[in-house]
Amino acid sequence: MTLISFLGPKGTFTHEAANFIGDELIPYCTIPAVMESVVNDECSFGVIPIENSIEGPVGITLDSLAHKFDLKIYKEIIIPINQNLIVNSGCTMDDIEDVYSHAQAIAQCQEFIRENKIQPHYAISTARAAKDIIGDNSKAAIGNSKIVELYGLEILQSNIQDVDNNETRFVVVSKKDHEMTGKDKTSIIFSIYEDKPGGLYKILGIFEKNNINLTKIESRPSKKGLGKYLFFVDFNGHKDDELIQDILEEVDEHTYFLKVLGSYPEFK
Repeated sequence: MTLISFLGPKGTFTHEAANFIGDELIPYCTIPAVMESVVNDECSFGVIPIENSIEGPVGITLDSLAHKFDLKIYKEIIIPINQNLIVNSGCTMDDIEDVYSHAQAIAQCQEFIRENKIQPHYAISTARAAKDIIGDNSKAAIGNSKIVELYGLEILQSNIQDVDNNETRFVVVSKKDHEMTGKDKTSIIFSIYEDKPGGLYKILGIFEKNNINLTKIESRPSKKGLGKYLFFVDFNGHKDDELIQDILEEVDEHTYFLKVLGSYPEFK
């Protein structure tokens, strides 16, 4: 049996993403807890969010991959995020005074919340928010349709997110690497020497001269002082490919720190 941990509770968008890779799913309450479950061999894989097309990167995921856990990105999963206004049976818009959800969901629906003059409140997850409004018609939650099935609630309004092309990218973390498929991406983290001007430009030039496409570049504070950053880069290719190995060796020569997070199939 292959056990898969995910950022719970049941009914979250991460739960929805985890269904893509298996059905022996175990919810954990935090992103570090999911990752620790894989490190400790409680589960073979863990599913966590890494970025949203509207709100950007999930900082705790990037920081945990960089500083705390020696895990590999084994797969990526991208799903559309359709946010719904979830209420108790028989509730109307006139009844609602407060709305509860995860901070990311609240941020994705700001225009709807403002137009309807509802007071937003943060919850630990979209599923937890839905559970907490049960039996109170003055409260609504924001989340996906799976929550409605789990808690016997109703969708009062669908697709209330501010932007229609709202997607979240999730990663599957593991202790092992994914084999080459011919259509792969690689994720790395690096930091540059502070006293060398043009350091980042030179590193990005290594990819350009080898005609390797960068699909993402993100910076995060290194937690070692103001102005000191780590750079997260995704690019096409697998780390076991000879060309990519040569590129990584050259990048390593020009960086203070380099960590390969893994190579994995592009999500289709």
